[in-house]
Amino acid sequence: MIHYPVMLTEVLDALVPKDGETYVDGTFGNGGYTEAFLKASSCRVIALDRDPRVAPRADELSKAYSDRFELREMPFSAMESLGVASVDAVVLDIGVSSMQIDQAERGFSFMKAGPLDMRMSADGISAADAVNTLAHSDLIRIFQVYGEERRARRIADFIVRAREEADIMTTDSLADIVESAIGRSGKIHPATRVFQALRIFVNDELGELYKGLCAAEHILKPGGRLIVVTFHSLEDRIVKSFLRRRSEAPASGSRYLPELAATDFSASFNLTKRSTIAPSKTEISENARSRSAKMRFGIRTSAPAFLADDGLLPRVAQISDVRPAA
Repeated sequence: MIHYPVMLTEVLDALVPKDGETYVDGTFGNGGYTEAFLKASSCRVIALDRDPRVAPRADELSKAYSDRFELREMPFSAMESLGVASVDAVVLDIGVSSMQIDQAERGFSFMKAGPLDMRMSADGISAADAVNTLAHSDLIRIFQVYGEERRARRIADFIVRAREEADIMTTDSLADIVESAIGRSGKIHPATRVFQALRIFVNDELGELYKGLCAAEHILKPGGRLIVVTFHSLEDRIVKSFLRRRSEAPASGSRYLPELAATDFSASFNLTKRSTIAPSKTEISENARSRSAKMRFGIRTSAPAFLADDGLLPRVAQISDVRPAA
C-alpha cells in the first residue's frame, strides 16, 4: 500500500521548495514527503529513518533522483551528526507510519493479529517485554501518561493476572485482555490508548521528538523552516511548548531557564502562525488517518540555539526510570 502523505499541501505551502536548497525529511517512511519535495524543485533531500525496512523504497528514489537524494538509517534525534553545516528545512511527520501499521508482523495494531513487538528498529525492548516484565505500578504510569487512559489501573490488574497464567505475546491476546478489563462501547476500540502508550514507551517517541526539535534548531540556517505534523495531544503539546518558548520572551525570567532574564532573550524561531494548521475537509474524507493531524511550523532566526535544558520533557510525560525486570 502506498503511503498517503498527510497534509502534503499544507507542508509544501509552509516549505516553499526552492532549487538548490537542502531539506531533512526526518521521518521518511514510504517517502511521500521526500518524493513531493524532489518533484517540486531541484532540491536535495536527506531522509532519515530508524526502520531498516524502508530501504527498498529509498532505493527507488535513489535511482530516480540520483545525487539529489540519500537515506540515512538513523533516528531524527541524531540529525546533528549528519555532517552538514546547515539545512534549509527540517520536516517531521511524527508517530507510526501507515506502512508499519499495515505489516501485521510488526505488532503495531490490534486490528491485525501478530507478535506483540511495536519496535521501529530492531533495538531495545519490545511491547511484549514491557507487558510481561514491568511492575504493575509502571504499567499504570505508562497507560495513564502515554495513553491518557483513565482506567489504567484496572487494565494493569488484568494484564498482571493474565501473565501469571502465560506470557502475553500477540497483539490480539493483549487486545482481548484490555477489552475484558474495560468492556467495549462506541466506535473506538478499548485497546487504542493502551497500544498507543506501549508504542510511545517502547520507542521513546516523546524523548525522540524533543531531542529532534532541539537538533533541528541547531542545524537550521537563518530563514530555515521547522515543520512538524503530529497526531495526538502529547506530541502537539511538546511542539507547541518548544516553539513558543523559543519565540516569546519570558515575562520576568523563566521558571525553566531561571538564569535567562527577559531582556536577554533572543528568539530562535519566528512563528507566522501560532495556532495549529488542520487538514482540509477533503483530505479527511479521503484519508481517515488525517483526522487527528495537526501541523505547526516556525522560521529559524539568526539567534543562537538554546543550550540549557528547559525541563520540558518531565512536564509532558517523560518516563525515563521505567525498565523491564532483568
